[in-house]
Amino acid sequence: MITLGTHLKNLAFLLLGALVLGHIAVTYADLGRFVGAPGSYTVRVQLAETGGLFTGSDVTYRGVDVGRVRGIALTRDGVEARLAIDDGTPPIPADLDAKVAGLSAVGEQYLDLAPRTDRGPYLRDGDTVARENTSTPAPITRLLTGVDSLAASVPTDELRTAVDELGRAFANQGTNLQVLLDAGSQFLNAADRALPATTELLTDGETVLRTQADSTRALTSFATGARQLARRLRDSDSDLRRVIDETPGTADEFTALLRDTGPGLSVLLANLTTTSELLVTRQHGTEELMVRLPRVAAAGSTAVGPGGVDFGMVTTFFKPLPCTTGYEGTRYRDGLDTSGSPRANTAARCTAPAAGGQNVRGSGNAPRGPLPTPAVPGSLSGSGRGVGVLGAPSVPPRSPTGLAGLLGLGE
Repeated sequence: MITLGTHLKNLAFLLLGALVLGHIAVTYADLGRFVGAPGSYTVRVQLAETGGLFTGSDVTYRGVDVGRVRGIALTRDGVEARLAIDDGTPPIPADLDAKVAGLSAVGEQYLDLAPRTDRGPYLRDGDTVARENTSTPAPITRLLTGVDSLAASVPTDELRTAVDELGRAFANQGTNLQVLLDAGSQFLNAADRALPATTELLTDGETVLRTQADSTRALTSFATGARQLARRLRDSDSDLRRVIDETPGTADEFTALLRDTGPGLSVLLANLTTTSELLVTRQHGTEELMVRLPRVAAAGSTAVGPGGVDFGMVTTFFKPLPCTTGYEGTRYRDGLDTSGSPRANTAARCTAPAAGGQNVRGSGNAPRGPLPTPAVPGSLSGSGRGVGVLGAPSVPPRSPTGLAGLLGLGE
């Protein structure tokens, strides 16, 4: 006769078995979606080969388990894995790489989903990951074949010779090897003690290297310029040799000139200094004159030819307009008037601004620099020596004896 306790034990066993079967059905057989349990969506991944992947393998996203491989089927040019990804998984970007990897060197394979971006679109039910976005590990057979080929390519006799020579090299060298190991240990200890200084050196070195990287363009330009300079010096080798050969003779001639002219050269240089100060205020105008003068000379030499004079005229039609501002005080005189000439208008000049759009002229509109300090009549600027008649520099009472004195630079 079955007692009540036995009935209760059987009932508990049946209930526990039903729970276990239900868990297996929902978790591993994916039957939970038919009874309203949280399900999954399907994503297909095209692979060149399985790479060790099998039905039931884990599917991970950023290293976290998010599903299972529900099936693997052959295709025309590879295989296709059907993934069941849990609905509760965060959205997975569709722009990703699917990589078959192993848990360990001898562990089971799994499929890892590595997104390239955090933005959408995201994987949905029925999406397919293309084959070019997948990768599989090299088969172990290929690795073993490569190792076998490498071992077979090593000549046995040469390998035996190398091993014998290594044996002879280390024979009876135990003491030396011990010293080497001890020195290496001391070196490592010293390096460990100097670790802060080494770290600081590497940090400073990074700064230096970054500075060099930022100056790459300048260094490249400098190297290019140096190469061009070297090429120019090489092309001018004969001229440089001629200059070097003639320099001693030129120096002798210059020394003789200084010796013959005596103190008069210093007076000449002092006077030229005064002349140069006069040109300082018209430096830009003088520069423009030097630029234009060769063109004027060339035009003058080509205007007169064997057949006559050749001139050209360019009409501007008063563009720009001539400058008339500043000439209002000048009285117009008829060309037929033969009476006494009136007093000339010495104040007439172009007073229009240079930016006014008119064709300004006159020395007032010429480029100029700052005015120098006016010289005091009867004195030589910057010198405490005496002056001659009408303020002309006089010869110093004592003749200079050195090159600096001859050049007026002081004894």
